Amino acid sequence: MRWTCPAFTVRPMSQLSLFGAGKRRLLDDSSGFIEWTPDFLDAATAQSWFTWLHKHIAWESGRRLMYEREVNVPRLRAHYRSSDAQMPGPLIDALERVRAAVGAPFDSIGLNLYRDQHDSVAPHNDTLADLKRGQPIALLSLGATRRMTIRAKQAPRRVLQVEMESGGLLLMSWATQLHYDHSIPKQREEVGPRISLAFRVRGHQP
Repeated sequence: MRWTCPAFTVRPMSQLSLFGAGKRRLLDDSSGFIEWTPDFLDAATAQSWFTWLHKHIAWESGRRLMYEREVNVPRLRAHYRSSDAQMPGPLIDALERVRAAVGAPFDSIGLNLYRDQHDSVAPHNDTLADLKRGQPIALLSLGATRRMTIRAKQAPRRVLQVEMESGGLLLMSWATQLHYDHSIPKQREEVGPRISLAFRVRGHQP
């Protein structure tokens, strides 16, 4: 079985470098849809938002259990709800633009700062109990380009590798979280900082 989308065919364990203009539907079948828009933001706006957020957000570190020991979370984080009176201007602008483009009532923004090539996020899916059923997840990338790996949970273990360039927006349907994991792996090559803005619909949950 293959995934198909205009100009691309994705086979098991294949990789794609998806640079360039134009919205692209990378997956669209019974398991859900994934859509990539590399030029969602113009370069000047993407750089302006990145610079402001990198400098002014109160980034927090975290700890987690891994292999029966507590370790540092390999990235910095922050979170805002749409009702937060302290939400910074760039995030208000980003929320309005993403809501308008996607047509979803996003009310939560999770921020992740990948400081260099050593920061990462392990393969995971969003916890559906924390999300409003049927609503998508949108990921806006700012700063340095990092590769996202999207991998099917069941055989055939199909894989997408998406180069998350600055200003790009990745949209994943609610259903894809049942069938695919996504991650930002560590890498050997040096790379500058990247900020990811994750837009979700959580409803009345804290």
